[in-house]
Amino acid sequence: MFYWVVKAILKPVLRVVFRPWTEGVDNVPRTGPAIIASNHLSFSDHFFGPLPLPRRVTFLAKAEYFTGTGLKGLVSKAFFRGVGQIPVDRSGGKASERALRTGLRVLREGKLLGIYPEGTRTPDGRLYRGKTGVARLALEGRAPVIPCAMVGTFELQPPGRIWPRLHIRPGVRFGKPLDFSRYYGLETDRLVLRAVTDEIVYALMKLSGQEYVDIYAQQAKADLQAARKNAKAGVDAPGQPSGADEPAPKTPVGSVAAGNGSAATGPGGPESLAAADSQAGDSAGWDE
Repeated sequence: MFYWVVKAILKPVLRVVFRPWTEGVDNVPRTGPAIIASNHLSFSDHFFGPLPLPRRVTFLAKAEYFTGTGLKGLVSKAFFRGVGQIPVDRSGGKASERALRTGLRVLREGKLLGIYPEGTRTPDGRLYRGKTGVARLALEGRAPVIPCAMVGTFELQPPGRIWPRLHIRPGVRFGKPLDFSRYYGLETDRLVLRAVTDEIVYALMKLSGQEYVDIYAQQAKADLQAARKNAKAGVDAPGQPSGADEPAPKTPVGSVAAGNGSAATGPGGPESLAAADSQAGDSAGWDE
């Protein structure tokens, strides 16, 4: 009930203030289980993504939204519980498996399940490698996947910004359902899971127009934080003379240690399949 009350209040306000646009709503089935797989540009995605849909979307949300302290923590906990979001422990292992089972329960109930395949918000507006949790849900849950591209929300509310920019008009674009029934029964095949995940991310890339980078967003964030820490400490980047006027060059976001991945025009190429699940933490694609 609280979900529909919140939506009834927010929908007209968001429409008047931000004038969001929508494409492809008819691609979302009116009944039955389905997975809404979205890119993740901003905290605002939680609002503008489900806004145009007549059905309720249950998102797997990071557990930190439910464990905060103080007034902010209480408000966050009340809001996310009220709109039916499910807390997910992202520590991996058994926690990831529990998240998977929770998502499958939502699908078995015939509901719409929302998930961010990248596993976290993009640090720079680009699209990053998907985690295979979305593929496992699609195959084990026997559900179609609806690619959902958020557009403009990164500019609307980039990382670290509390209040969104009023002059940015955000949008959401729903693609045609992706049917993976040809892979049913192969839920434990790592190459199949990677192929399905890459197909979903490729659809997101085509819908959103984002540049694709074949590494995980978590790694990109870690690289960015390390670069900022080094810059603050005055550490020179390799090959740069000490005291140079130019700032130290950033580590290329499209590169991975030992050559395991590179910036690419799209996911799903031989490099992606060869890397399959060699990187730790590729068992799920839960919200950041």
